[in-house]
Amino acid sequence: MRPADRLFQIIQILRRSRRPMTAEAIAAEVETSKRTVYRDIGTLIAQRVPIRGEAGLGYVLEGGFDLPPLMLSPLEVEAAALGAQWVSQRGDPELARAAEDLIAKIAAIVPEPLRAYALDPVGRTPPAWAAMPDAIDIAKVRAAIHAGCKIAISYGDEHGRISERIVWPVAIGYFDAARHLVAWCETRRDFRSFRTDRVRTAVFLDERYPERPARLRARWVRTLGS
Repeated sequence: MRPADRLFQIIQILRRSRRPMTAEAIAAEVETSKRTVYRDIGTLIAQRVPIRGEAGLGYVLEGGFDLPPLMLSPLEVEAAALGAQWVSQRGDPELARAAEDLIAKIAAIVPEPLRAYALDPVGRTPPAWAAMPDAIDIAKVRAAIHAGCKIAISYGDEHGRISERIVWPVAIGYFDAARHLVAWCETRRDFRSFRTDRVRTAVFLDERYPERPARLRARWVRTLGS
């Protein structure tokens, strides 16, 4: 077992136990030596995991322990790093910065043996193609989706034909070539996908659409399987 996996498992053992766990009992469960357990406990304490106890008597994880990043397994850290890597290359500028900040925060808080999983993951995403520039403020679109507010757009299709729409934004699709705004279109009375580089103008309205955003999004997801 890798050291990082072992540290994570020791935390889980202490978390679920209602009584002090001796180094011998921990060693038996993680299949290592008591000496290694003593060393691992010292590492965790140095990383500010609130473990109380001493050799021979047992160890307990103090109540109120709430440090989510320290609860991540190596695979979970790698999954987060891989996802953030993809977003940093293909997301809009606001999301790309957030993805980079996420990895920096994970690397700063997790125990030392886990940091390489965040900063130098073995999983890699291919370089992104140069996407068409957005012609609509994606940060404002995201805010409208969360708020459940309508957007008035002027949109040009692939043939250059212009149409005026009132849409209820549902989701943003991130693709290599372009981003798409998924929305319920009042004109078509159905869900439509609009390439963000083809939006000519956009007015973000204060008017909320009559359906809850999560419910509308669930309706859209159901259409994908039909």
